[in-house]
This record gives sequence, C-alpha cells and structure tokens, in this order.
Amino acid sequence: MEHEEKGCGPALQSPQRRGALKAGVAMAGVAALGLPAMVHSQVEKIKIGHLTPLTGFLGALGDYAVQGIKMAAEEINAAGGVMGRQLDVISEDSVNPQTASSKAQRMIERDKVTVLMGEINSASALTISQVAARNKTLFMSIGARSDALRGKDCNRYTFHVDIPVTVMVNAAGEALLREGLVKGKKIYALTSDYLFGHDLSRQAKRFFAANGGTVIGDELVPTDLTDFSAQLLKIRQARPDLIATNLGGNQVTNFVKQYAEFGMQFPVAGFNLNTADAWAAGEGNLGGIWPTVWHHELKTPGSQAFVEKFTRKYGRIPENHAWIEYVSLKMMAQAMTATKSTDTEKLIAYFESEAQFDVLKARKAYFRSWDHQLMQEAYPFTVKAKSQAKNKQDFLQFGEAVPAAGEPLEKLAPPKSESACKM
Repeated sequence: MEHEEKGCGPALQSPQRRGALKAGVAMAGVAALGLPAMVHSQVEKIKIGHLTPLTGFLGALGDYAVQGIKMAAEEINAAGGVMGRQLDVISEDSVNPQTASSKAQRMIERDKVTVLMGEINSASALTISQVAARNKTLFMSIGARSDALRGKDCNRYTFHVDIPVTVMVNAAGEALLREGLVKGKKIYALTSDYLFGHDLSRQAKRFFAANGGTVIGDELVPTDLTDFSAQLLKIRQARPDLIATNLGGNQVTNFVKQYAEFGMQFPVAGFNLNTADAWAAGEGNLGGIWPTVWHHELKTPGSQAFVEKFTRKYGRIPENHAWIEYVSLKMMAQAMTATKSTDTEKLIAYFESEAQFDVLKARKAYFRSWDHQLMQEAYPFTVKAKSQAKNKQDFLQFGEAVPAAGEPLEKLAPPKSESACKM
C-alpha cells in the first residue's frame, strides 16, 4: 500500500500524470503515422560533399576553394538556408585521383551527401565523375579544366563550371596573335605530365598550327618537379621566339621565377595561370600573356561586393578559385530552390534547361544542355609596368572580357560538331 499512497499506482495517479500519459499515447500514434519523421526530414541539413586538393602542387588553390565555398554556405544559411534547411558542406583534401575516388564513394555511402562538388585536378575530377555516374549522384566539377572531361569522358551526372582548355587557349591565343607572337614564330613548350597538361598541349599545338606557328619542342614535366634548370638550358640552346607553358598550379610559379633568375629574354606566355600562382611569382618575374576565368579587379557590383566581404572575413584578396567555389554553391542553391527539391533528376533537368545564373560578371552564365559546360566570360591578362603596381597583388593588367559584349558566349568554346561528348 505504501507504493500506491505515493501516487504511483493506477488508482491514485495525479491529473498531471494522466495528462502526460495521454500525451505520450497521442505522440506514439503520431509516430506510427510517420509525422515526427516528416518533421525531422524538413529540418535535416542538406549535406554537400566537397573535395579539393589541399596538399601538393595545387594545395594553395584548394585553400582558397574551401574559403570560398564556406563563405557561400554561411551566407545561404544566414538567409534561411535552402527550403528552410541548412547546408552542411563537408570539405576534404582529395590529394590524388585514387583518394578522390574513394572519398567520393565514402561521402555518398557513409555521409549520405546530396551532391558532390569541387576539385581542381582534372585527373581527380575524372575519377569523381565516374563515382558520381555509378551512384547516380550529381557532381558539380568546379575547377577542373580538361577538355576530355567535357568530351569523351562526359556523363549526364557531371556539370563543369570553370572554363575549359579550349577557351583558355583561344582567350590567350587571340592576344598572342595581336602581338605578332604566333605567325612564323618558333615556339618551345613545357607541359605538365597529367591529364590537364596533355589536353592543354594538344589544343595549344592545334592553335599554333592553325595560325602559322611552329612548335620546335614540347617537354613533359612531372607534376612534382620544382627545379627547371635542365629545361631552361634546353630552351636557351633552342633559342625560340616564344616559350609557351602548359603547366599547372605552382609549377608556373617555380618556372617563371627560375626563368627570371636565368636572365633569358625570350617572350613567355601560357594557357593556364591562376592569379594566386601569378601573385606568388612576384612582380619582375612574371611577363607575357595568360588567360583567367575571373579576377578581383572586375568592376561589377557583385564582384566588388564579394571581394570586400571575402577580404574582410579572411584578411586576403580572393583568388579565382575562391570566387568560382562561391558562385558554384550559389548556383546549386538556386537550382534546389527553383525545383523545390534535392532530387538528382530534377536538378539535372534544371541545369539542362539553360537557366541563367549571376556569376558576378557583366553577363549571366548558363550550362549548355548537351555537354554541361558553363558558358561565361573569360579574360586575358598581362603584367603592368613596374611603376604602376600599387602593391604585391596589383601588378597584373587585365584585358576586356572575351567573348566581347554582343558576341555569343559560346564563341570560344568547342562546338558540338567537334565534341566527342555522348551523354
């Protein structure tokens, strides 16, 4: 009887306890209907699997990439997220193609990511795209530039944001033609020995041949090479009219610094140079004509606002990989909001509809439906005279956007008739 006197027996339960029990029964009924699971799914975060190189010859660029996508996620979440759900970006070092592939698979299986995003290394991007296709998961390849990814290795689950090799070659090549550095000239090339470098060399040779230039040498360079003395001695002996670099990441930085130390005066140009690598080369070392996808001096309200926010947050000027990761997550969020879904097929259909995206440039961008390449402006750049540089990041002189205003954005891109892409 002592136990029942304390109000624990069925006959002496308090009104509060009876109410609590009724509520518990009611909630159990709701659970049986699946409503709590539905409520939980509405607030569950949208997981984004983000892979980018944080070590190796592309590591400095990957650091900017992480900062760019992180800032975009924070802005989106602060504004209420996507469909009321917060974004959870899981960033990891892709390191190399094998690691990139295994991490992509793990993110899909263990982390249950909705989409995969990122990458700079074209060989790693290829392995991630293959994982994405096998798992029917959307992959937004952000910084990889190989033509092969958009060509023979394309698949319907992968979309490409950065400008491809062909656009880079054409953007810089047009400027080289204007300077009289192609027709009738002898050209010596250096090429990174991996997928991107091979693609770049192939397209550069095609451009030179079509415009009267002769490639007298093209040397493959391992991606881990840091000492270019042997290559520079060969260049000195060859005495070319132009040195064309098809190098990647900090290889460009190392080469132009050592070239300046050798004191040679042959003109140098290239078809790949990220602004972080140009800054690292330093004023007085870098010269020639190069292409880029974006730069911090771009005078559009969107770009200037992005630069100001990024610089305030991280204490440094954003490089093009910071910008491209930032706008890529914004594009992904736009697609999810517009479709009111994270379903892969619905997102693919939205991107293939050639919907327009604000990428902080003068003209909006869109993905081509047949090869999933983002059509956007690019820019050639060279180097300012020494007296004009205000600081160590101010010595680059950027040209006008290409294609020019009024010209189709597809002008410099590979046409469908020349593409091996079959979705």
